Parts: sequence; structure tokens; C-alpha cells
Amino acid sequence: MAESVHDIMSDPMFLDEKESKAKAKANFPLTDEAMIATTKEFLFFNTGIAKPSLLANDFKFRGPVVGPLAKEAYLKAVGGFDIKEAFPDLNPRFHDFRVCCQFGNRVWFTSQATGTFLGPFGGGIIKPNGKTFSTPPQCCSTTFNEAGEITKFTIGHIMDVEVGNTGGLGGVFGPLYAVGHALPFPEARPYSPSIRYRLFNFFGSLAQKFTSKK
Repeated sequence: MAESVHDIMSDPMFLDEKESKAKAKANFPLTDEAMIATTKEFLFFNTGIAKPSLLANDFKFRGPVVGPLAKEAYLKAVGGFDIKEAFPDLNPRFHDFRVCCQFGNRVWFTSQATGTFLGPFGGGIIKPNGKTFSTPPQCCSTTFNEAGEITKFTIGHIMDVEVGNTGGLGGVFGPLYAVGHALPFPEARPYSPSIRYRLFNFFGSLAQKFTSKK
């Protein structure tokens, strides 16, 4: 018998977001609006580089490959690297800001960046060629303490590898790959299955064929 719309919508596989969020924020003083506004301020000021007071002393940065970096290491590493020199029209296109219904002190948002390689990269080692890039949508987040300071920043988690022209890569790896200058290590190149994983799939498909013949 076909399930009713009510049965589907009330199935416990779907979180009751209002109830979950009420519990998550029960003892947390910051409003959704305040956290989203501070997140946008943080992004506007070059992810806190130009305004370090937004970052808590125990701040931590983490990407899929890079990190974790503590506050001073993050300010030094990111502050000493100006990607806009290479991509002066870079637009991260941040959107879809929302407060997590399970962690009431966390803001999730999405980036889908575009840009054109018009300036030197790596101290002039890599010359511009005018090529453009468009990344896949990337999930990012900021986490707050009760004082309204950002304690954690995550970025670059790809949501759909088939979108854009960066080979499913985000961060700085994706743009460089798209313009023809991928960095020389596996993490900076599109995903390629390992030999072990390919063997695993091969023998798995053989087992399926053998089983289907019985």
C-alpha cells in the first residue's frame, strides 16, 4: 500500500529541524542573525586575515587537505598568500547561509567560485594565461563561542564533483588545475582510484557475475 505524504514527512529518517534546533540552541546566547552577520563580516575581511579580532584564541582552520591550523599559523599562512594577485576578478559567490539545526553555534554556507588567471602566481613562477575557472559548490562553515568569536573555519568540501571545470577540486588546487597549472602532488589533482580500489571493484564485479549465473 502506498504511503501517505504525512507518513513520509513524519518518518524519523527526517530530522525535526525545529525541535532539533531548539535543543541545540537552548543554552547558546547568540542569535542566528548575529552569527550569520559575523560570518559575512569574517568573509568580507578576507576570512579574518584583515580583522583577526573576529577569531578566538583557540581558533582552528581546516580544509579537506590543509590543516588543522591554529590561529597564528593560519594568519601567517593565509595572510602571506594573495590569490587575488593571480585571479583579480575572483568571486567566491558565497550563498545559502544557515545555522545548523544540530549544532546551534555553527553556520553553514556554500561557495561556488569563479575567476580569471590574469596575474602572476607563486612569485611570478607561473605566468597568467587568461583562462577562467569555475569550482564545484563547496560546503563551508564557521563555529562560534559564546563571546561571538569564531573558533573554527572549515572550507573546500566539494558537494558535486561534476560541476565546474576544476576536476572536482576546490580551494586553490581547483583553480590552478583549471587554468593548466596543477600543483605536483596527488591531492592537487582530480581524484583517481588507487590500484587496490580498482582491484577491489574488479573482483567485486566478478563475484556479482558469478553469483548471478547461479
